[in-house]
Amino acid sequence: MAIERAQARVLIGVAILALAVPVAALYPYPSAPRTDQRAEIGTVAPPPQPAIGPVYTRPLFVPAEADAPPPDAPALTGVAGRLNRDAVALVRLADGSARTLRIGESVDGWRLESLAIDAAFFTRGRERVRVAMQDEQPPAD
Repeated sequence: MAIERAQARVLIGVAILALAVPVAALYPYPSAPRTDQRAEIGTVAPPPQPAIGPVYTRPLFVPAEADAPPPDAPALTGVAGRLNRDAVALVRLADGSARTLRIGESVDGWRLESLAIDAAFFTRGRERVRVAMQDEQPPAD
């Protein structure tokens, strides 16, 4: 079986191309500009670090003054039920009465947004506060 002249030329061309493509792909092209063409790069100073002295002077497990809820916020006395299902907050109001709240209910203008094991999150307008559970002290004899 003889190969025709046209087919032989195509096979020779394909063979040359098959050898030329890997050689061209591995040819090292200059990736970085020459040193005389580089622009001057100025040094960049990092921003000044904030003072961290107050962090070391504040007690570790005491809430900051900004974290204290407003005096008219309901006081959380307990959480009952399963969180993210049917939990209710047991709150003491400013007049001394107690009430249970479900998520979404309001009392004295404060809306109960969410509950945690030891805290409740209330909102009033744009104000959002975290009210930690208060320890109930037994009456003194």
